[in-house]
Amino acid sequence: MKTITLALTAMLLCLSATLHGQETNLLLEEQLEDLASDNETFNWDEIWEDISEPIDLNNATKEQLEKLPFLTDRQIENLLAYLYRHGPMQTIYELQMVEEMDVRTIQLLLPFVEVEAKPQEKHYPRLKNIVKRGSHQVLARLDLPFYQRKGYESAYLGTPQYNSWRYAFSYGDYLQAGFTAEKDAGEPLWKQHNRQGFDHYGFYLTLRNLWKIKVLALGNYRMSFGQGLVLGSGFILGKSYSLSTAETRATGIRKHASTDEFNYFQGLAATIALGRNWEASAFYSHRKLDGIVKHGVVTSIHSTGLHRTQTEADRRGVLTMQVAGGHVGWRENRVSVGLTGLWYGFDKEYQPRLSGFTQYNLHGQHFYNIGMDYQLRLRRLNIAGEVAKGKQGWAMLNRLVYTPLQGYKLMLVHRYYRHDYWAFFARAFSDGGHVQNENGWYLAAEAAPWAHFRFFGSLDLVSFPGWKYRVSKPSQGFEGRFRVEYLPTSHVSMFVNYRYQRKERDVAGMEGELTLPTYQHRIRYRLSYQTERLLLRTTADVNVFTQTERNVGWQVTGLAGYSFWKMALHVQGSYFHTDDYDSRVYGYEKGLLNTFTSPSFYGQGYRASSHLRIDFAKSLMFIAKFGFTHYFDRSVIGTGNDQINGSNKADLQLQMRVKF
Repeated sequence: MKTITLALTAMLLCLSATLHGQETNLLLEEQLEDLASDNETFNWDEIWEDISEPIDLNNATKEQLEKLPFLTDRQIENLLAYLYRHGPMQTIYELQMVEEMDVRTIQLLLPFVEVEAKPQEKHYPRLKNIVKRGSHQVLARLDLPFYQRKGYESAYLGTPQYNSWRYAFSYGDYLQAGFTAEKDAGEPLWKQHNRQGFDHYGFYLTLRNLWKIKVLALGNYRMSFGQGLVLGSGFILGKSYSLSTAETRATGIRKHASTDEFNYFQGLAATIALGRNWEASAFYSHRKLDGIVKHGVVTSIHSTGLHRTQTEADRRGVLTMQVAGGHVGWRENRVSVGLTGLWYGFDKEYQPRLSGFTQYNLHGQHFYNIGMDYQLRLRRLNIAGEVAKGKQGWAMLNRLVYTPLQGYKLMLVHRYYRHDYWAFFARAFSDGGHVQNENGWYLAAEAAPWAHFRFFGSLDLVSFPGWKYRVSKPSQGFEGRFRVEYLPTSHVSMFVNYRYQRKERDVAGMEGELTLPTYQHRIRYRLSYQTERLLLRTTADVNVFTQTERNVGWQVTGLAGYSFWKMALHVQGSYFHTDDYDSRVYGYEKGLLNTFTSPSFYGQGYRASSHLRIDFAKSLMFIAKFGFTHYFDRSVIGTGNDQINGSNKADLQLQMRVKF
């Protein structure tokens, strides 16, 4: 009977989950695309870093499954319980038989998991087995712009090409090591301030499950504990049009293998199991940061990692940051509590300009944060939260998730972040992107009452007790989102997103003397047709922004993709027309491996791109992406050193991966 059920399940999923085998996921990318308009500066590279390596379901640990943000705690429990009762899975499509594992979640999951027949090693592998059976990967990238920016006339010291190299060695989840080398466009190579070669180098080494040591990290690493009010550098996406990725899950200590030059720690970190229910983590980081120093005092800290001009090069590594701390956690069955604390300081006094909305910014030389987190998981109810205190101010977040039936979910989040809460490494659920100066209630629900429909709705009421960027007084805001998704067949899907947002903002040119509410309406419609080889997609966007006057932006995008032999070709074209920057539009483009591209456009013009991927064998992959943008309403693109004289912008990105 089980064999017959598995066969029928495989047939159904072969029709619906056509994403299996790809290294990106269209459903997940759609959610990331929705978030691009809320956080343009977020480093999307971090997202793919945690989930780029496929997880063997038959040997997966709870910690490994928790890396996948679209799996709920209950789904993880049910999956592990299924493996315990029935033994190893024979096929990936057996996921359909796991309790509360719906088809949509499986579609999100398939590209990131696999089923292996080999059993998990009972003891830490020997060094000779690691060396002999470990896998190697080299990933190289080169960007070639076909335009000239003004900065290359005299200011920029290097060539306009972007170049990066990554090497990674892994033996399952037991050992991972690698290094990264990167040169941004405009930075010199093997000369000036980069006589050592590339502008940025990174190294990491992580060991897992070595006796009582759950994790040991050397070099570059990242951390996330609790709800992120003290330490949050994990997969925290916040508000979107789905609750699949809305829950915050701490991932502890893990490698930092991306090219991000700012958001990481450098040094030593470890997590040790103290018993069946207890574990403790400790870490120490020592690294240089970019900034501006005047009269022995640091006036600003820079996070871009760009060293193109002599001025930018002079700001490189001018201050040293040291960080030390740890986390103690206790977990039994469905209850867990934890305590996180850290101390950090600079070798120079940090005194930024404190006026207007920056008056609440962190300043001084030595700081600390301490937070207590909790989680209680009942049968269909999940309650989690954290309260944290800093050198100045405090913060609190509480979250409730209720799943009354399969396909139905309700979430309630309350956060209170004082305007004077200082937390340099915090990243948590918020409206403004910072764990500071925010008090709000967020309510979201999704339901799938019929086989082909899914509905989502959310409300967010938020207030800002202090000044904000472009708001010279305490203010309030409201946001509502709605989405209806329709999948009439296994090949056709469509959805409509609507977002209404009301916030307050200073009127331009009034120097903060007049503040008025702004109203924004964003609508997106998408129709997709997808088979095993063919993808056709049409997207229409409208953005209406009103304060003193009404400005409208709209965009129409068409995408066609076809897979044949060992190649996959995607071609996309967009026409956009916006009245100003506030009415700008966004459009997702298929990018390079482990990257996410969602550029914004304002003005009038069109954008065309093509993406070609060739998998010559399992060990060799090549990607080429070409993009071209033309503006009808301008003869100059950009300002300052980034200015391009002309109305066209074209570039070519190349990437090669070798596995051995």
